[in-house]
Amino acid sequence: MENVCLLDGAMGTELMKRGVAVPRFSEEVNLTEPEAVRAIHRDYIDAGSRIVYACTFGCNPVKARGAAIAPVVGAALANARAAAGDRARVALDVGPLGKLLEPYGELEEDEARAAFREVFAAGASADLTVLETFFDLNEALLALETAREVLPGKPCFVTMTFQQSGRTLTGVSVGEMARALASAGADAVGLNCSLGPREALPLARELREAADRPLIVKPNAGMPDPVTGAYPMDAGAFAEAMAPILELGVAYAGGCCGTDPGYIRKLAELIR
Repeated sequence: MENVCLLDGAMGTELMKRGVAVPRFSEEVNLTEPEAVRAIHRDYIDAGSRIVYACTFGCNPVKARGAAIAPVVGAALANARAAAGDRARVALDVGPLGKLLEPYGELEEDEARAAFREVFAAGASADLTVLETFFDLNEALLALETAREVLPGKPCFVTMTFQQSGRTLTGVSVGEMARALASAGADAVGLNCSLGPREALPLARELREAADRPLIVKPNAGMPDPVTGAYPMDAGAFAEAMAPILELGVAYAGGCCGTDPGYIRKLAELIR
């Protein structure tokens, strides 16, 4: 456990919890409320995070609907850098484009590649790139390939999101994901979002068997209530449920939706 590098926790649910107003698209908060974003990054780093994800998850040309993304990505990285100093590395956080690729949807490969290329070019100053919350393996592979093209030599981590069945929404298994991403050159692979740590444990075991790369596990604070949307696990329960996952030899761990700096602090205590 002592070799685990701590990631951060949620940004979106934490902004909501702190009452920060969301502009046209959520990542523009880097421009409208920079100190709120920096404060969240600082709180995660104070809690023990050694890699923080810049607030860029949904900042891409498809979701921005014509708004310029380069200034937003630049501001996000500047906010993260201001908080991190020399205490943590800063990751460019890239999520799915928001439309399904062919044959599942109407987004053409060339359009998707151009969109990812724009994001990676805008985020070139980050220490590493994290592709997260992908559920279409083809889109994740396309994003990884484009990241390698635009940012050669820069580390690129990839995590996908799974259902309790052990498959993504497009039917890909944990093992298939791990082998495909490793073959494509991902520096670390894993899972994030959708599930809490208890539900993620069997998937993490499967991942451990299939992957020849450093592993990442970044689950939610349990399974959200379908009516209220509330996450049921407090920081202590989250850390307790993460213990058997960390014992598998996970290299990178953190939290996704519903987690906050208190959850990272509990993970840090567990690792120590």
